[in-house]
Amino acid sequence: MTITRRALAGAPLWPLLAALPTGLRAAPSRGGTLKFVMATESANLVPIDNTFGTTGIIGPKINEGLLTYDLAFQPAPQLATAWAVAADGLSLTFNLRQGVKWHDGKPFTAADVAFSILTLKRVHPRGRATFANVERVETPDDHTAVIRLSKPAPYLLSAFAASESPIVAQHVYDDGKEISANPANAAPIGTGPFVFKEWVRGSHIVLTRNPDYWDNPKPYLDGIIIRFIPDSVARSAVFSTGEIDIGGDTPVARSEIDAIRANPALTVTTDGYAYLGNQSQMVFNLDNPILAKAETRRAIAHALDLKAILDVAWYGQGVVSPTPISPVLKAFYDPAIKPYPYDPALAAQLLDEAGYPLQAGRRFALRALHNPFADANARVAAYVRQALARLGIDVSIQSYDFAGYVKAVYTDRAFDIEIENLGNSFDPTLGVQRVYWSKNFKIGLGFSNGAHYANPEVDRLLEAASVEVDEAKRRDLFVAFQRIIRADLPVLNLLSNNSYTVAKKTVRGHTMTIDGPRANFAEVYLA
Repeated sequence: MTITRRALAGAPLWPLLAALPTGLRAAPSRGGTLKFVMATESANLVPIDNTFGTTGIIGPKINEGLLTYDLAFQPAPQLATAWAVAADGLSLTFNLRQGVKWHDGKPFTAADVAFSILTLKRVHPRGRATFANVERVETPDDHTAVIRLSKPAPYLLSAFAASESPIVAQHVYDDGKEISANPANAAPIGTGPFVFKEWVRGSHIVLTRNPDYWDNPKPYLDGIIIRFIPDSVARSAVFSTGEIDIGGDTPVARSEIDAIRANPALTVTTDGYAYLGNQSQMVFNLDNPILAKAETRRAIAHALDLKAILDVAWYGQGVVSPTPISPVLKAFYDPAIKPYPYDPALAAQLLDEAGYPLQAGRRFALRALHNPFADANARVAAYVRQALARLGIDVSIQSYDFAGYVKAVYTDRAFDIEIENLGNSFDPTLGVQRVYWSKNFKIGLGFSNGAHYANPEVDRLLEAASVEVDEAKRRDLFVAFQRIIRADLPVLNLLSNNSYTVAKKTVRGHTMTIDGPRANFAEVYLA
């Protein structure tokens, strides 16, 4: 079926109903600068080729997406004003917003959409799977984009939030060079409510109000200052002193959350994180011949107490989650999968059988890295070092800043085990497949198949699930996948952690969409 512009206007499967609810609509206050806190900063600010924490939060305030999603996960307009899926599931058509300009004054057109979608397919860690079935993007006019698919992609309409699939300017990025080398990654040019002004590395980023924003009179704020404070105690302190207005996706101790909740000037919410489904993991480098042996990996699994990791490293903020798919994704999560029992004696026996007996109190050495985005990852690494030392495994922890960590793991592959905290995203094809799909191993591709795992049956299951439109059959495919991963153990899944947004009560309209702090903040104002 060919969908016409008239059909789009006539309300097909997902029509344009209304703009997002703004919350507390009564006379939003104009002006003021919002002070936002984050734990870490990354090498760039645009999530066009990465899933870095900084880019996913800051980027959408500058570079927008085609759609956004309310807290019930219903799509709503952003750069697209209407959309439709063909009856055969092989095309998506978007009507694009007219009169939108990039921050450099150039007009936004369908060519930018086509370039962005095809770039995401080529270089984005999740986008390589998300847009794998995209054959081409047609642009019959400047305000219509038609995505043509080789196979159905049942998850695709949920993939167009700015934090996941940002739209970038073709005239800025299409220079024949690698996307990762473009200067606009560190000084973005977008269509969003805020314009990039300044980045002082290690300190802060300044965004200013876009006076030509398409959704006038938004944004309500004059600007946003993002401060980087790696230490969780220090982050809690700046809330208590009133130095910071809001912070999101920065884990803190339970006692700190309790103290924040007791502060009458502050609010705490866990809403706005369903687009992520964070999963804490220990990734094995299977290129290491010691870890290539399944017995070694199982021994390590039996040496770790996941409940202790949750309590010690994450201060009890989450649930044990031994499966690749987070319990947040209830439609696909398999609750029948249980953790490997904590059994150090069995772990020692397995290591002996694998050919690594104790010799002078030592078996072998491993290099451990950890993603610094969440400081809890460093505590997980410390726990792992202590637990494995009891077995005679000498673990040395190597700490890096965020950019150094990404390079060490995904480019240099200079690790043996690494503690990661990855978002499952809103669908396993997008957030989970990238970690286990053999075709997603690529040197330099961040947050991908870091284990260098390859199992043809796992590939088959993941690829079949990515095109299966029957929900029950799709769940069965993902359940089978989870059970193989539990047995093969290329990644030891640890827990699903909680995330919080902490804000002064004077900050309004900050959690209106499913991506919470990753929204564009056009709705936010200071009461």
